[in-house]
Amino acid sequence: MGRRLSLIIVVGVLLHGYVGLRLIPALSDTAGAREALWSWLLLSCAVIIFGMRNRRGAAHGSRAVLTWAALIAMGFFSLLLTSTVIRDLLLGGYWLASYLPFAWSRSVEGAQARVAVMHSSALCVVIVAVLALMKGVYNARRRAPVVDVEIPIPNLPLALDGFTIVQLSDIHVGPTIRKRYIDAIVDTVVSLNADLVAITGDVVDGSVPNLQRHTAPLSRLRATHGVFLVTGNHEYYAGADAWIAEFKRLGLRVLLNEHTVIRVGSDALVLAGVTDFSGEHFGPSHRSDPVQALDGAPESAALRVLLAHQPRTGPAADAAGFDVQLSGHTHGGQIFPWNFAVPLQQPFTAGLVRCGEMWMYVSRGTGYAGPPVRFGAPSEITRIRLVRR
Repeated sequence: MGRRLSLIIVVGVLLHGYVGLRLIPALSDTAGAREALWSWLLLSCAVIIFGMRNRRGAAHGSRAVLTWAALIAMGFFSLLLTSTVIRDLLLGGYWLASYLPFAWSRSVEGAQARVAVMHSSALCVVIVAVLALMKGVYNARRRAPVVDVEIPIPNLPLALDGFTIVQLSDIHVGPTIRKRYIDAIVDTVVSLNADLVAITGDVVDGSVPNLQRHTAPLSRLRATHGVFLVTGNHEYYAGADAWIAEFKRLGLRVLLNEHTVIRVGSDALVLAGVTDFSGEHFGPSHRSDPVQALDGAPESAALRVLLAHQPRTGPAADAAGFDVQLSGHTHGGQIFPWNFAVPLQQPFTAGLVRCGEMWMYVSRGTGYAGPPVRFGAPSEITRIRLVRR
């Protein structure tokens, strides 16, 4: 077990203890109930640890059921933890109010009310977490909706006005995202009749032998000018060289710090792609390099578009002279409130933003990572339309 995973597990156990200490005394009046609730938290710890250690690749039979249970438990605990923290913040305000002069809560009736508030608020936390889990699982497991985005480009040639790029990102084929899930995505993309399809990394969470059957539907993707892909960090965790070969076998054009020129009438669009921002940690040949990706591109091209998995490639891409960057990686936070943690690592969380002189679109992702839960950050199949400003 890696040191990072061990640290995550220790922190997870401590957070389970925090939730138990904050909720169980308020919810239980008998020792038996307390023991039952603590037992549930211990079981949650155990299955989440199993899920952390088996969150990539394929699982079958009882192991698959246990993996599903572990990942659902992980998502539920995230929501329960968030609700518990919010409850404690509200109770902190209530507690401070009790120290005001002539505060009603310092009376006998107020003391009784405090007990009732502790009990009802703890019960409310559990109910809110359960309802949020149900909504989150629905959001994650449904086929991602199509989101339309227009990117205004100054002096865009008429031939490229209305050029459409369908972006997929962060599909994460793995323990809970399988062939049927991918088939639905591919059917939708094909129906959009895009000029170009761009896949901005993190397609898989597992090895080629384990997931080859489930990524096979990607071979059906079609677009007027082709289907292009760049690597994400999860490709490197799973074996990037093997997956690059598999993606090529499926008919996808993998851009590794390189570009292609797409001609529409007498005008040209340069489409480039870079390896993941962290790729150099897996080998010097995979260092992300937007400058190299543009090497030899025609100066007369009307537009330069970069596919880069992580938004933090943006400053280098802007300096290299790109007009648009399409990225993913963040999942938009996936489960509230983790969207507030994304800026600790990435410059942007989701949506269309300006990065220097360049436009950047950050997808919330087409699938999900880990828990099959999305709450506050819906998935998307993005249809990007280039328009004249």
